[in-house]
Amino acid sequence: MKNFTYYAPTRIFFGKGEYKRVGEIVRSYGFRKVLLHYGGGSIKRSGLFDEVTGSLRDAGIAYVDFGGAQPNPTLEHATEGMKICVKENVDLVLAVGGGSAIDSAKHIAVGAKNDCDTWRFAMKEDTPKGALPVATILTIAASGSEMSASAVISNEKLGLKRGYNSDYHRALFSILSPELTFTLPPYQTACGVTDIMMHTLERYLTRPGEAAVTDRVAEGLLRTVIEAGRAALKDPCDYEARANLMWAGSLSHNDLTGLGRDFFMISHQFEHEISGMFPEVAHGAGLAVVFPAWAKHVYKRHAARFARLAEVLWDIREGSDEEKALAGIRAFEAYFREIGMPTRMRELGIGEEAFRPMAEKCTANGTKILSAIEDYDTDKIVEVFRLADAAD
Repeated sequence: MKNFTYYAPTRIFFGKGEYKRVGEIVRSYGFRKVLLHYGGGSIKRSGLFDEVTGSLRDAGIAYVDFGGAQPNPTLEHATEGMKICVKENVDLVLAVGGGSAIDSAKHIAVGAKNDCDTWRFAMKEDTPKGALPVATILTIAASGSEMSASAVISNEKLGLKRGYNSDYHRALFSILSPELTFTLPPYQTACGVTDIMMHTLERYLTRPGEAAVTDRVAEGLLRTVIEAGRAALKDPCDYEARANLMWAGSLSHNDLTGLGRDFFMISHQFEHEISGMFPEVAHGAGLAVVFPAWAKHVYKRHAARFARLAEVLWDIREGSDEEKALAGIRAFEAYFREIGMPTRMRELGIGEEAFRPMAEKCTANGTKILSAIEDYDTDKIVEVFRLADAAD
């Protein structure tokens, strides 16, 4: 097991109705004015907006209404929010929504204390010197952004989607009420299930090394998510299934499932180029296409690790390590199809003519190598994208 430092400072308020206490919770920290950030109109149609703003008013908390976060949040929109925070002297950014609203809120919070400019941080050209605190009310179990140090943003002018990690991104507190996910459309639920799984799989399928406790935590989380995903899609109001997905989403991306190992989130980096160039593609859907292709590209050279996963998750016991590994990869594809996810590039509406441009963006026009179980240059990434559209 490698040395590690574990830091997960976010206070979690978990359970039915906890979101109704948001005003009381915000007041307990001494905040007086929040930027209320969210996505489209769903929180207004559902009545959640009125409940949240009512709770804030009852607690004597002023708020500035700033909606409009997109499924792949944009730098332009976040920059508008940064300027509002500065103008309105906001002291907390409160995101209500899923990973998109939360990641956008993180950029807003950092930008408000850094000249309303966060793209230089996303491009790893500088590091932030401060940020407003961030809090969340989660409405989609998926990204894990409610407890993670990461934030992803899209620069529409450049056609790039980039993320970076910072402790300034870690939410001060997050409110997790599973019933808020009951009304999610099946496709969004399935995208969330995929994203949760990938946050753990990318930490698990990495270079050899011993981290037994971490491995068992990761395997248990994955088994739970597979089962809970099926249950939530069968009965959207299954509270236990929704609760398990919501808590698993947080644990999958707060670093717990990667402790003692090196990990590289390679499929996420590939997918960011897909939804960066094609913003209509949901992140989870892109991952369902890319991950099995990447796995097929590397499994023969790392068969034992993939075989272990096939045994634990899919009860595949027969054959050599290579045979079990490939059968396990196909089981992932079958599961993704079962829950309504695409598994081929053509299902995303992406043709081969886009493969090399996406790969070139991934490697900064061939100037960098992506490191994971194996190193990836532009040509190898193109190979993965081709596998992502190959027939069985």
